[in-house]
Amino acid sequence: MDRSSLSTFKSRGGIKRVVNAFGYSLKGLRAALRHEAAFRQECALALILFPSAFWLGRNAVEIFLLCFTVLLVLIVELINSAIEALADAISLEHHPLLGRAKDIGSAAVLLCLLTTGAWWAYVIIDRFF
Repeated sequence: MDRSSLSTFKSRGGIKRVVNAFGYSLKGLRAALRHEAAFRQECALALILFPSAFWLGRNAVEIFLLCFTVLLVLIVELINSAIEALADAISLEHHPLLGRAKDIGSAAVLLCLLTTGAWWAYVIIDRFF
């Protein structure tokens, strides 16, 4: 027997599943905006950077990559926030593996931020200097 069929939390599929999944995604975005300061800050920055990408980019590829790197930061921040919430739900006491999971998630966000900063700096320097 398939293990996924044992869970009462698994959906059966169809259009109802798609609608439910979309609702859960919106719920997750609202939760991140409500509870995660870093995600709110990155969203505020994205509101500035997305329109700036259309002004700064000289072609479709540059515009896409400028926007993509910003979006990637938001995606990785959401995953990091999910890891942190799960770790906190498991235990608020210090545990080396939970701490490692949180640190690795944070490192992923840092790498995305550095990549985004490097790409934006490259495009700005290439355009203006």
